[in-house]
Amino acid sequence: MIGNRMKLAAMIALPLILGGCVSATEYAAKNAGFSSVEARTGGAIGKQTVWVQNQQQARVVSDRVKTLMAKKSIDVETAVQVALLNNKGLQAAYADLGDSAADAWQSTMFVNPTVAIGFNGIGAPGIEAFRSVEGVIASNILALATRERDIAIADTRFRQAQLNAALRTLQLAADTRRAWINAVATLETVAQLNQAQAAADAASELAQKLGESGAMTKGAQAREHVFYAELAGQTAKARLEARLAKEQLTRLMGLWGSDIDYEVPNRLPSLPKGLMKRDLIEAEALQRRVDLHMAKLDLEATAKSYRLTEATRYVTDLELLTGFETEREKEDGNVETETTGQAELEFVIPIFDSGKARMRKAELAYMRSANLLAEKAVNVRSEARSAYQAYRANYDIARHYQNSVVPLRTKIEEESLLTYNAMITNTFELLADSREKVNSILLAVNAKRDFWLAEANLAPAIYGGGAGAASGETEVAAAAESGGGGH
Repeated sequence: MIGNRMKLAAMIALPLILGGCVSATEYAAKNAGFSSVEARTGGAIGKQTVWVQNQQQARVVSDRVKTLMAKKSIDVETAVQVALLNNKGLQAAYADLGDSAADAWQSTMFVNPTVAIGFNGIGAPGIEAFRSVEGVIASNILALATRERDIAIADTRFRQAQLNAALRTLQLAADTRRAWINAVATLETVAQLNQAQAAADAASELAQKLGESGAMTKGAQAREHVFYAELAGQTAKARLEARLAKEQLTRLMGLWGSDIDYEVPNRLPSLPKGLMKRDLIEAEALQRRVDLHMAKLDLEATAKSYRLTEATRYVTDLELLTGFETEREKEDGNVETETTGQAELEFVIPIFDSGKARMRKAELAYMRSANLLAEKAVNVRSEARSAYQAYRANYDIARHYQNSVVPLRTKIEEESLLTYNAMITNTFELLADSREKVNSILLAVNAKRDFWLAEANLAPAIYGGGAGAASGETEVAAAAESGGGGH
């Protein structure tokens, strides 16, 4: 009799007990979702990304980094590759992806039933051990009813986590590229200032000799001396900026110890002969921007949470309790045993909370996500147009300095030197022309740096990961929590 009753209770709870056996191979994989990250970032940056999860993988990556850093001078592509392999913050972002996969995996499992066993009348006179025993298995029916929707929401969050990991990868690549450009540009500025300082030193000595001979007034000598002194200060500041720019690059590449003793070129590449055409950059950005896809998934997850809230508006907790009760009584010296089955349904009566507040929060969460998506679409279009305009304009500016301003300043200085040697131009004009040439060269270096930075910003404008990308990220979890179904 007892065995039959226990079989009945077990059969009622069987579907929930077996729920943990639902297959979720994709979510349970060690590299869950990482292939999507590789596919999205590979075409944009053309570099390898690795999710390091054990010591063996860490050693392989470390050896690869040492091989890349063995070069005498690190170019921009090497710097980006090292950062993608060695940056620990990026590995933390990949761990967040794994955490989201585990949450999605967990969502495929049913809520474990609760088992309770109680004994009454323990040690009662004349009856051995106990008088009655009760067993109950409580299963959450509401969790079963909303299971498919919960899985859909978790899957959407998982897909957004993949996009977030891809966005972090793109952002690191873009930041490293910009840091390399700044580091090289500061070194080129230092080199130009060193040359100018040597010329200014000679001019200062010349001014002193002319002053001793009476050919230059003390005021004119002071002007040349202060120009040399100011140039020395500029050079010291430029050296500091070069060191700090290299440290920024070092941080992004995740280097420390002896690995920081690397070099970068001291001159930026020459300007290209022509520009890349991006007539459809706005459409490309709308199709490929990772953060825009994230905003779409945010809206999708919020909509699913809204529907879940609507479905569970009135019933927030629903449980099925199944079990048995066995009673023992002693009559005429014999112990009689009787077992009865039990089934109960427990739920909350929505007398005070009708669910209107939760519905309002869910509705507002959906409206917020929809507006954020619309704003993101507008911003993506504008950012793409701005990036290409900056690319074209900075190219024209840099070529103007390279082809017009600097050659003219050089010509002026050369002519001043010729007329000075012919005793036509005085010393003051020659030194003034030399100072103006130095300023033009520094402006040309800055213009070339600005062009390469603008070129580096094209890919983030199309694929995502530009400056401020993190602030534009949306959180599906927060939106879902605001509008999620309560149970």
